[in-house]
Amino acid sequence: MERVNWMGLSLLLDWAELVVRWTHVVAAIAWIGASFYFVALDAGLKPQARLGPGVRGEAWQVHGGGFYQMRKYLVAPEFMPPDLTWFKWEAYSTWIFGFLLLLLVYYLHPGLYLIDPAVARLSGVEADAIGLGSLVLGWFVYNRLCRSRLGTKTLHLAVAGFGLLIVAAFGYTHVFGGRGAFLHVGALVGTIMAANVAMVIIPNQRRVVADLIAGKTPDPALGAEAKQRSLHNNYLTLPVVFTMISNHYAFTFQGRWNWLLLIAVFISGFLIRHWFNVRHSGARPDWRLWPAAALPVLACVALTIRQQAPAPATAPPARFAAVEQVIATRCHTCHAAHPSFEGFSGPPKGIMFDTPAEIVSLAPSIYQQAVTTRAMPLGNLTGITEDERQVIAAWFDHGAGEE
Repeated sequence: MERVNWMGLSLLLDWAELVVRWTHVVAAIAWIGASFYFVALDAGLKPQARLGPGVRGEAWQVHGGGFYQMRKYLVAPEFMPPDLTWFKWEAYSTWIFGFLLLLLVYYLHPGLYLIDPAVARLSGVEADAIGLGSLVLGWFVYNRLCRSRLGTKTLHLAVAGFGLLIVAAFGYTHVFGGRGAFLHVGALVGTIMAANVAMVIIPNQRRVVADLIAGKTPDPALGAEAKQRSLHNNYLTLPVVFTMISNHYAFTFQGRWNWLLLIAVFISGFLIRHWFNVRHSGARPDWRLWPAAALPVLACVALTIRQQAPAPATAPPARFAAVEQVIATRCHTCHAAHPSFEGFSGPPKGIMFDTPAEIVSLAPSIYQQAVTTRAMPLGNLTGITEDERQVIAAWFDHGAGEE
């Protein structure tokens, strides 16, 4: 009865995680879509003398069988329109449900997904405190950079902001396990992006609206600051999406140089976004941006392949019975039709080691996860030893059979 109750609770938590993750992704799609659209719209506006000095430009668009005429005012229209659409809940919902997911997956199970004793020996409370505190600190540092003298110099601010990302990537990967580190870089960037909307963009827009209602002339600096933060969000979008999906690919976050891989992906994402932003302005973007964006990714591919290349077999072959014993002791608690590890209602990714045939068929994955990336067991909660990893390596190097 106690087992049934636990399984029921575990299933409820799984459903909660699924619903929260689903909502987070749906909200993110809406937010990213709005960001991409409005940056493209802003870049594509064409000045028209007939529209008057208060209008920055105009764009005609066609979609869904209809034509649209879009205008942007330099600061604001002379009157308050009766119907005004605000774009904010896409950002708020993405962050809220992303933070709930962070709590459910990482902060409730820090030993499983966040802490790696080989990186830093932390308690669950310490790991959670570092994670939460770094999100607040990261936003504070970024916001101060934007409001310092650097804020008026685009290139200098970009260099300083990129430096902050390097510090974050290096710091997280030297405190948390690879998966938790990558996720927290994404969470930090996502927090900065959402805070840009909540703390700068929307408040500035509200002040402009309040001035219009009061019959005052709005301050153009408010719109300029909001546009700057919006553009930052646009350039950060592709890298932050990568950090969110990287947890499915251990070869990205488990290597020795994982923080450099993360920085390379950020560079590539920035260059890709810049190409599209230039293209949307009507100018011809430099074709060299694509090779420049591809080079960091290719370097990452080469680095991960080199890190995971198996060493020449030197140890004598291990008998399958020895491998089966290691898997039964260190892996089967989770990867079974009915996991005995508390918190799992089913085998992760449907991978099971219940029979010798299943173990042999999954030999390449077992070798990759336990020997090359060392991503499994998660947080090494089952205490696999180096000798046991070598047993798996010797078995795989000599054919990975059932003998």
